[in-house]
Amino acid sequence: MNGRRTLLTLLTDGVGRSRRTCQMRCGDQCSHPVPNESDNDYIGDIITSAISRRTLLQASVVVGGAAALGVGANAFVKAPPASAISFPGSPAGMGWTPIAPSTADAVIVPQGFDQDVVIRWGDPIFPKTPAFDPNNQTAAAQQRQWGYNNDYLGFLPTEDPNVLLMLANHEYTDEYIMFPRYNPAAPTREQVEIAWAAHGLSVVAVRKVAGTGNLEPILEHRLNRRFHTQTRFELTGPVAGHELVRTSADQSGRSVLGTLNNCSGGLTPWGTWLTAEENFNQYFGNAAAVTEPVAAARLKRYGISGAASERKWERFDNRFDLAEEPNEANRFGWIVEVDPFDPQSTPKKRTALGRFKHEAANIAVAKDGRVAAYMGDDERFDYFYKFVSANKMVAASRAAGSRAATARANSDLLDNGTLYVAKFTGNSGAMDGTGKLPADGRFDGTGEWIKLASGTQSFVEGMSAEEVYLFTRQAADKMGATKMDRPEDAEPSPRTGKVYIALTNNTDRGKAGKAGADEANPRNLNKHGHVLELIEDGNDSAATTFTWNLFLVAGDPNDPTTYFGGFDKAQVSPISCPDNVAFDEHGNLWIATDGSQLGAHDGMFAAVAEGASRGQLKQFLSVPKGAECCGPWVDAERVAAAIQHPGETDGASFEAPSSHWPDGGTSVPRPSIVVAWPRAAATPPPVTPTPGQPAPGQPAPGQPAPGQPTPPKESTGGLAKTGR
Repeated sequence: MNGRRTLLTLLTDGVGRSRRTCQMRCGDQCSHPVPNESDNDYIGDIITSAISRRTLLQASVVVGGAAALGVGANAFVKAPPASAISFPGSPAGMGWTPIAPSTADAVIVPQGFDQDVVIRWGDPIFPKTPAFDPNNQTAAAQQRQWGYNNDYLGFLPTEDPNVLLMLANHEYTDEYIMFPRYNPAAPTREQVEIAWAAHGLSVVAVRKVAGTGNLEPILEHRLNRRFHTQTRFELTGPVAGHELVRTSADQSGRSVLGTLNNCSGGLTPWGTWLTAEENFNQYFGNAAAVTEPVAAARLKRYGISGAASERKWERFDNRFDLAEEPNEANRFGWIVEVDPFDPQSTPKKRTALGRFKHEAANIAVAKDGRVAAYMGDDERFDYFYKFVSANKMVAASRAAGSRAATARANSDLLDNGTLYVAKFTGNSGAMDGTGKLPADGRFDGTGEWIKLASGTQSFVEGMSAEEVYLFTRQAADKMGATKMDRPEDAEPSPRTGKVYIALTNNTDRGKAGKAGADEANPRNLNKHGHVLELIEDGNDSAATTFTWNLFLVAGDPNDPTTYFGGFDKAQVSPISCPDNVAFDEHGNLWIATDGSQLGAHDGMFAAVAEGASRGQLKQFLSVPKGAECCGPWVDAERVAAAIQHPGETDGASFEAPSSHWPDGGTSVPRPSIVVAWPRAAATPPPVTPTPGQPAPGQPAPGQPAPGQPTPPKESTGGLAKTGR
């Protein structure tokens, strides 16, 4: 392709994350002082100069034909192809035409794909459950219905090849658009109890719909479960029973009611689900009543401050009142492990993985059989972590071949190991903050994993091991970890073992008194974020040193500060604020965005991670007005996404919604799961399992064990199975 392409118009509706989203998701944390006040390096602290923020280039091509119809199934519309972008010879798994950026109140996918809603907020997941009625919702009904604001999305196979287990987080609630006549200063008990029930997790069996790529819930399935704010969870590992997690209701310090603000997550090679508690700070009130200096400093470092909470839960349950229960907040901020195949099991909060605002946890198997969990702390200027187990994983072939036996054999694998935090160093000179490539042509460097604690041993002076796990941020502060630009999801590639870390943005970088740019965070006022590629030394996830480079520096491709793996920027889609990531079987990286600053709605993108087309990026999906794209999930038959907080715009309310997706008409918006599939790859009629099929959790003949890299193979486009 000759010359620079003209970008599709950067639209003006729905720019960035709304203030309402900031308010309801994280207690508007960005309007408060940054919790990390340490003097630690900012990716090696190699930047000394400041810059002026670039101005986005204006485009001249108008996006056409993407108007939303907004009624029922018509809430999905086909986008015109992004015809100004040429993709000759697309690599395997990328054989589809990208969509144009959109501001339609609809889910938009490429031409040649069909799509549908699998399940919406309020849809029943058990028999004999009331139909959803937003004007007459009850807590009892909500406990048996799909929760609000689905975020992480995953699927597990079952013994029936036509049935999958669908797993999802319900991160938070938006009472303004959930409830009629909502008064934030005086919520009712009924509204609060509905919100308690709408938080949490869901496990729902879904059946493949013959002749399509769609899925439908099986209400009577024995594995269906809802976990909410009143569900019992167990604290395990080194902090379980510690005096700082004991409360008046649980003097054992081992039993917790609920899980809160679950963001992303991951699946383990032994068949369980890891889900991450993120912005738990916002649910606790009366932090100002805690005046003991050490306790107050601990609350402040986690962003817990002030008097009343946003949702006023402390008025209805004393455990959310820090003046009454100062230790309750210490029971949140963990990675939670769920066994979705055991409906009687109690989910476990794995304290050995540290406590912070967890975005996700994803597993890689080390060369010696131990496992590593990669974890980001989603806060401006906070850190990136790794946990390496003390014991080796018991593979399916060594656990009597059954999924249940494999899960039992690894049931305490994440309770004992070593917790590390990352320190990054650049290998170029000081940057100017504009995002201009260094003289060596790459944003790259080296790094080390700093030990924080291992079992009962602390490596942090002045802190016990239990204190390190409980107050991991302070431990990392003391050990000189590198401050990052909101490290979110991190995913090891099942093909190469490289770890890809989404760093969403950081508009505070470069401001007076704040860290400036450095090689791993090369732009001041970083509005658009970037994706960092981490390569463990020896390609071993248990290594203690690594190299790194920036795979993608997001934004308008016409902007000289952007970078797409070295690929020709005339052939990429614009992208802003990468959040969640996943891999397909070809090694392509799929990226979901949150809070795009380019004037169009958030979406789902795919990027080539290896080979001659490394860095080629294409937009696959766009979400409705006010929404965020979560998930993502890609398998051999479909692409799936969790559409979170549609209609969450400033000024919107139940009475005056800004979105009517997915039901259209005058309906209230409903967070939902959607799937899209190529027409040529519709699901065939159901099949009966044949003798000799591998059991769930076991590899097929000739395939690697779960969690091990898959050797490359030839393929020719279409969809591909994710590595998540």
